[in-house]
Amino acid sequence: MEDLPRRKENKKLYNASTKTLQIDPQVRRPVENVSSKIQGSLKGKEASENRETRKNRQNRQEWGKFEGVYYKDLQTDSKVQKDFMLEMAKLLNTYMTDQCQGKVKVVDFHHPHQLQEMMGDCLTVDAVPRDLHQVLSDCKETLKYCVKTGHPHFLNQLSTGLDPVGVAGEWLTAAVNTNMFTFEVGSVFVLMEDIILRKMRSFIGWKEDGDGIFTPGGTISNIYALMLARHRKFPNIKEEGMYGGQKMVVYTSAQSHFSIKKAAIILGIGMNNVCCIPCDERGKMKVDVLEREIQRTLSDGGVPLMVNATCGTTVLAAYDPVDKIADICQKNGIWLHVDGAWGGSALLSKKYKYLLQGVERCDSMTWNPHKMMGVPLQCSAILVRNSGELQSANALCADYLYQTDKFYDVTYDTGDRSIQCGRHNDVFKLWLMWRSKGDNGFEDSINKIFHLSRYLEEKVKQRENFTLVTNEVEGPSVSFWYEPPQLIGQNLSPTERRNILSKVAPKIKESMTLKGNMMLAYQPLGDLPNFFRIAISNPRLSESSLDWVLDEIERLSKDIFC
Repeated sequence: MEDLPRRKENKKLYNASTKTLQIDPQVRRPVENVSSKIQGSLKGKEASENRETRKNRQNRQEWGKFEGVYYKDLQTDSKVQKDFMLEMAKLLNTYMTDQCQGKVKVVDFHHPHQLQEMMGDCLTVDAVPRDLHQVLSDCKETLKYCVKTGHPHFLNQLSTGLDPVGVAGEWLTAAVNTNMFTFEVGSVFVLMEDIILRKMRSFIGWKEDGDGIFTPGGTISNIYALMLARHRKFPNIKEEGMYGGQKMVVYTSAQSHFSIKKAAIILGIGMNNVCCIPCDERGKMKVDVLEREIQRTLSDGGVPLMVNATCGTTVLAAYDPVDKIADICQKNGIWLHVDGAWGGSALLSKKYKYLLQGVERCDSMTWNPHKMMGVPLQCSAILVRNSGELQSANALCADYLYQTDKFYDVTYDTGDRSIQCGRHNDVFKLWLMWRSKGDNGFEDSINKIFHLSRYLEEKVKQRENFTLVTNEVEGPSVSFWYEPPQLIGQNLSPTERRNILSKVAPKIKESMTLKGNMMLAYQPLGDLPNFFRIAISNPRLSESSLDWVLDEIERLSKDIFC
């Protein structure tokens, strides 16, 4: 990637007379102490190149035996297969260890066209096969440009960190390469799924009765919930379809995940029939408004179909008041779904499970272990209070898979409860982690995550030029503005301040990404200008690493907005 030209010393990003922030896409660090910086940079580059050269030389020596050895040889020579798999294991172990210990950049970022040009032949697939030496080199090159999501300074998404037991579970899952739709092929994994789903339902507070299934992510889990709500109210739709009936309405908070609208689109309910209930200053659904909107639907002859209560909103990590919402749903006969994709794992902590008070009253719940529990992507479950509802809504009894005259207990054939036919084994890695950590280990991890979020919240409050978006943080996400003192003056109007703030976070994000040492998320929220959001789900994080993140934001700001 070519270096962008440096910004001239006399070029100002902030125009004091017009009170506007001018963003220059070619901003670089200010030129000061040039000779010493260049000298230090060259030494660092030389050291880095020497390390890379040594690694490449070592790889050439170790991988030389794979030159002229092809895929077909893996099928006929067990030693070739063993050696190849061992080299892959070494490569992946180094990749994991280096990022978790912070020895590498979070990202070596290049724009799409640049990356495509740099990788060149590594991206193309041809008629002629490449040997296994090239295949290993391709893997190494791929890992070089991957975002290091296990790095302690990767805080860009809700899913961060790399759990070694979970990764080992994913490796085994890939090696077994089986399906989950019937017991005859899923075998022990079907039993594990049943055990883990029962375990998760017990944390919700449900008794032995109940149901659930693992899905390809929280969006699909939420689609299941709306489908079940519709099936309970209008079971004939499964066969007759939707036509000429009453208008169905879904209620969710204005700060809920977009998947609720997407579910309404997919199921034919329509995005315009999703009623978004406003939130208070903490991001929690206003229950009084919810009740008014339900009554309005009834007065208009519509059908209140489902209320979605979010426990851990995507941006502010707010928890809707489930108990109060449950009162309304019970009174009006409405399906209550809890989207706990992000915040549901607080149920594992005796200290923080109060955030989901009343959750045992819901009809269904989405829970993503691949977020706060640190399970490798993807791992999401839809949990249902009453057994039989998944089967009733989905079963088609395909006689080429789900024969009723099999020689074993066919209630363990899970496929007819699912939207899918083929279904990936997402449970083993979670089961293995639960075996290795136990309830107590997961509780410790959750408590640590919440502790770190509270620590970060206090540090943001204490630091000059940092401002929390909300004064009360519930879940393990901290949202804040950084206001560069050289830009934000006391004589700015609210509109001027908002306009400048909206550009600060994106510019700092660009700088940190190009530098490669950190990745944070930013976003606006309603009328609020762009702000940073740090969601904590990596138990390898420490207080000192969070201090470093805040320090780095200040350092980057000084370089950009001098």
